[in-house]
Amino acid sequence: MKAIVAYIKPHKLESVTLALHHVEGLSGVSVSDVRGFGRGRAGGAPHTIKEGLADFIPHVRLEIVCRDALVEPIVETIRREAHTGLRGDGKIFVWPVEDAVRISTGERGEVAV
Repeated sequence: MKAIVAYIKPHKLESVTLALHHVEGLSGVSVSDVRGFGRGRAGGAPHTIKEGLADFIPHVRLEIVCRDALVEPIVETIRREAHTGLRGDGKIFVWPVEDAVRISTGERGEVAV
């Protein structure tokens, strides 16, 4: 199993999630609104400053846990749909997941995802 975490621009969320619905076997996606900055340090972008804190840009964080075989179709779908060609489109990270447990049934491993 793998965990996929993607940070994308908020206006791309709808097209990314609509495209993910077409990935056969995808069991679900969690979405969070987040703020942060990358290498550009939010330069030139609309920003907010709160009491001397750094400038942060709003992004959306997608979290997906899936079988190994689904990683490439999911990553490619997110990459394709989130791409605008502009700086700051986001990032996708993938790492191994040791175990998963479905709370309601106690199932473990891939069947719990």
